[in-house]
Amino acid sequence: MENILGLVALACGVIIGLGAIGACIGIGLMGGKYLEASARQPELMNELQTKMFLLAGLIDAAFLIGVGIAMLFAFANPFVIAG
Repeated sequence: MENILGLVALACGVIIGLGAIGACIGIGLMGGKYLEASARQPELMNELQTKMFLLAGLIDAAFLIGVGIAMLFAFANPFVIAG
């Protein structure tokens, strides 16, 4: 029983950690590409900025869904049998 709880805690840390790394890398790459595109065509900066913020929200939403799943496993673990 205690071994399962330890593995669940480890899995929650991996879910949150890998999600955070992926979100940070994704937003960093997207921000760099936005700066390159706006430097090449400054007249499209407003349209590109709108799309960039939309994608940043989607990237963060994917990370927060992973955090929610990790919190489900941490506090209402469906794999541990009560009793």
